[in-house]
Amino acid sequence: MYTTSGMGEELKIIISGGGTGGHIFPAISIANAIKAERPDAQILFVGAEGRMEMTRVPTAGYEIKGLPVNGFDRKRVWRNVGILLKAAQSRRMAKRIVREFGPQVAVGVGGYASGPTLSACESMGIPYVLQEQNSYAGVTNKLLARKAELICVAYDGMECFFPAQKIMITGNPVRQELLSTKVSRELAIKSFGLDPSRKTILIIGGSLGALTINESVLGHLDLIRQSNVQFIWQTGKYYSQQIQQELQQKGRPDNLCVSDFISDMAKAYRAADLVISRAGASSISELCLLGKPSILVPSPNVAEDHQTKNALALVEKDAAIYVKDSEARMALLSKAVSTVNEPERLVALSRNVQTMAHADAAKVIAKEVIRLAERRAGSHK
Repeated sequence: MYTTSGMGEELKIIISGGGTGGHIFPAISIANAIKAERPDAQILFVGAEGRMEMTRVPTAGYEIKGLPVNGFDRKRVWRNVGILLKAAQSRRMAKRIVREFGPQVAVGVGGYASGPTLSACESMGIPYVLQEQNSYAGVTNKLLARKAELICVAYDGMECFFPAQKIMITGNPVRQELLSTKVSRELAIKSFGLDPSRKTILIIGGSLGALTINESVLGHLDLIRQSNVQFIWQTGKYYSQQIQQELQQKGRPDNLCVSDFISDMAKAYRAADLVISRAGASSISELCLLGKPSILVPSPNVAEDHQTKNALALVEKDAAIYVKDSEARMALLSKAVSTVNEPERLVALSRNVQTMAHADAAKVIAKEVIRLAERRAGSHK
């Protein structure tokens, strides 16, 4: 059982949401920034049962409670009866969690669990902050925006989704280790068994992988072999076994380093002269902060096609190159090889993408959350 809030200046904060790394990494970064400012703060996460936050958050050192919440199934409508029952159960559980923990403030980062959790906070008069990572707002955050104290965003023009007076442009928090690494480009490249004298392209499709990007590589092994460029390729665990079998049959080019998952992304980014990536909000924020030239291949399988909107926000400022998912299998690899061999183009992309970076996003959001928590703690003395 949790102690009650309002005792002295002890701060208690709930952070809710998740579902993907794009929601979880910013949430953990905000929690870490709160602890850096106020080591005494108690932080409780609320996530969705069976989703990746239930393992990633405890690994980062925080307690998490799970709700049996799911998104609506738009294709198989009959399944929504069970989903509605789980939603009602989640609302009851969220109210109990909030009442027992007694937070002064909550933070919603998007994802299924933030709906019932923040609705419970609202019903108890507990203020909450929203953090919207994408340039096209998610359904949950749009519904919660009306009663939010503050909405932290990463892109201009979010007034079309949220009340303008509540918006604060903070950028997206990113994994701190990406910014704090001291490893040199030369050592980073050598750690992948590659040659520091050659241009290097990093290919990533998220922790699970991206089928289109992987097929673009497999379909152009001869181009890779004949190029003067080298590649670091994260295939994703889901596709790893099949890809290893194909590479055994076709022969893996010596200038292609293949891994199902890259645990040290700081080294991978440091090694890269050009990055091929999906256009998730976290990936884009990392590219901006690190000043990495990139070719973005937005996933077509996401709500409201928000990855395309994320990518175009950079393309409009000549801060990235855009290749459609439907065209990637034919065009992506040749585009990457030609681009990485244009030094002036790489410099321009790097310069432009850095202008879109927000280096202290987690710290800025944390300070606003602490301010709200302290104000409420003070008013309840």
